[in-house]
Amino acid sequence: MLRRNPAVTNHLEPSHQLPQYPESLWRASTELPTFPQLTEDITVDVAIVGAGIAGITTAYLLSKEGLRVALLDAGQILEGTTGHTTAKVTAQHGLIYDELIQHLGEELAAKYYHANSEAIEWLARTVKDLDISCEWKEEDAYLYAEGEQAEAKLIKEFKAYEKLGIPGLWKDTVPIPLHIKGAIQLPGQAQFHPLAYLKRLVEAIVKAGGVIYENTTVSEKLGGERPFTLTTLHGNHQVTCQHVVSASHFPFTDGGGFYFSRLHAERSYVVAMKPQTPFAGGMYISVDEPIRSLRSASWNGESLVLVGGDSHKTGQGICTYRHYENLEEFGDTLLGMTGIPFRWSAQDLFTLDKVPYIGQITASDEGIYVATGFAKWGMTSGTLSARLITDQIQGRENPYSELFSPSRFHPNPSIKNFIVQNVNVAKEMLSGKLGIVYTKANDLQKDEGAVVTHFGKRAGAYRDTEGAIHLVDTTCTHLGCEVEWNEGDRSWDCPCHGSRFGYDGNVLEGPAQEPLKKLDF
Repeated sequence: MLRRNPAVTNHLEPSHQLPQYPESLWRASTELPTFPQLTEDITVDVAIVGAGIAGITTAYLLSKEGLRVALLDAGQILEGTTGHTTAKVTAQHGLIYDELIQHLGEELAAKYYHANSEAIEWLARTVKDLDISCEWKEEDAYLYAEGEQAEAKLIKEFKAYEKLGIPGLWKDTVPIPLHIKGAIQLPGQAQFHPLAYLKRLVEAIVKAGGVIYENTTVSEKLGGERPFTLTTLHGNHQVTCQHVVSASHFPFTDGGGFYFSRLHAERSYVVAMKPQTPFAGGMYISVDEPIRSLRSASWNGESLVLVGGDSHKTGQGICTYRHYENLEEFGDTLLGMTGIPFRWSAQDLFTLDKVPYIGQITASDEGIYVATGFAKWGMTSGTLSARLITDQIQGRENPYSELFSPSRFHPNPSIKNFIVQNVNVAKEMLSGKLGIVYTKANDLQKDEGAVVTHFGKRAGAYRDTEGAIHLVDTTCTHLGCEVEWNEGDRSWDCPCHGSRFGYDGNVLEGPAQEPLKKLDF
């Protein structure tokens, strides 16, 4: 049975006519197989929780090596961050290498580049070997600066490229009409259709004997030592296994690693526009704030440009519609536009030192692995995660284990960022509890949501397009922060640790596992 995501309207003029409910180009243009919910106890070699690029690629590699693999997802496969990426396949991750040299040293900074470059090569080889039709296209990547302060940062970054032997080129101009102070061009990068690619890996997993379950949420508690036991939250069915991989974006289990205090969540936005001026090629990301990202794409034979950026901490910031409007204004000024068939947002997790956590979840939890904190660069990070964890499960040495180890600690910048992030959490928790609310649920118009007062207490209300009110308790079920209404995505977002809930209170993003409490209206 195949699932097709409904296409979004492909005609609009004013910005207020943007598609009402976000839908990504990738999900709207891909037919994905459906899989059952787990309804029985099973035994496998490896249980992988989370069916994005990291989980699917790990399942693909391990099943190829003859291991019995179960891939479980709390929702549907590829509906999370992987289904809402811009899908740039590059080792140029913004301003990163100068910072890595300062904090980790040249050796580890070089390893970061090589790990991501090898992931690109592996992706290209896999596309060729499996003959995957996924719009794979080699492109040059550009990191560009428009202002003087950004130019100074870019010069430092270019010097880091030279120190590390990264084959970047300094450019005074770029192929598209940006007025810049300078840019670093990194040749030999790529872009693709991520779901068309991963759909083929899913088929290979099933063919190799792997099993996939959707709508299957597992408890954060693991049953003792090996063999591990995962238990579903609904039905109490068990998965017995020798190895567990958490590839669920935010780790579904913590293992005493305090990941909620070592990660922070940000949302960013994408507008897929039809340009008036032909796009000259290349992939772009700005140094200047707010960050802007550009790449080409295609849809129904038409050329599109994906304009991304405007990121902010989840649950914090301006009205989310305004983020889409900012990107629309930027794209229209740069190239002109005739329509916006798609727009969407994505959530990304950031570690204390900007390097993903990949490997054994804690120093003492042998056999339990995690892949998280990809910081918007999931195509390479998810792929290298799968390769690294596969090696660790198979007992093979991997040259990048130390760099990505979740148990690592670098005093600078980890201590500073730990304090900053957790002071922010405390501030948001306090402000959410003390804020005064005057709006009432009856004041809402159709398709409008807000924090309201309900019998003298804070609550969350959304009036749907039929006029029905959906009322929830706004206290996040993770650690008790107060969620805020996300108008652009029709969701309740937690400003503390990034949990997200649908307008009806159901969990969209962890670390929360339980839905918001529904209230009677």
